[in-house]
Amino acid sequence: MSATLAMLTIGVVPIREVLPLLTEHIREDQITHISLLGKMSREDVMEDYAVEPGDDVLLTMLSDLQPAEVSRSKVERDLQAVIDVLDTQGYDVIILMSTAQIIGMKAQNTILLEPLRIIPPLVASIVDGHQVGVIVPMEELIAAQKIKWQVLENPPLYALAHPLYSSEEELVAAGRELIERGADVLMLDCLGFYQHHRDLLQKALDVPVLLSNVLIARLASELLV
Repeated sequence: MSATLAMLTIGVVPIREVLPLLTEHIREDQITHISLLGKMSREDVMEDYAVEPGDDVLLTMLSDLQPAEVSRSKVERDLQAVIDVLDTQGYDVIILMSTAQIIGMKAQNTILLEPLRIIPPLVASIVDGHQVGVIVPMEELIAAQKIKWQVLENPPLYALAHPLYSSEEELVAAGRELIERGADVLMLDCLGFYQHHRDLLQKALDVPVLLSNVLIARLASELLV
């Protein structure tokens, strides 16, 4: 039987950029993509996932390609419901493609990859003592990033550049700013950043650049051999 993978996202993610990382070991027709909010209108999302008093806020990209603040608890509830369904459908691997602060999802019958549980300790082992500079698309994400990267020996430095709305020059400028402040490894930690962004930075700045989505996608592809 051919291996199968379910890729679960919260909002809109440029899946065509992710697929080449996965299709080294698995055909595209063996990959199923499910987006919890990506096909919903902004109005429906804000009605069903509105932030209530006391809720933690989660930022995600909607179908209008604009960010939205939604309730993390409601998203986690419905992500788990989707995983429960996928878990009965015979997939070999379910991968949660998200950089959000989401952890604790469970699957009984299949391998479930949660980036938040896997990526920070993996990156910590790779950079080991180096100063990491993280490029994120919005200032509102930095507080969550600081929690996420507590496992690093040296607290990361942060700069802003958006994969959709920043120019190549602005991305390189963000990377250069981090290097001037002491970073010697750069991290692109947003699902909108892909190989061409990494290649651009490495060529322009001559420093190692890590892509969080590449790390989790390559791990998933190895599990499907």
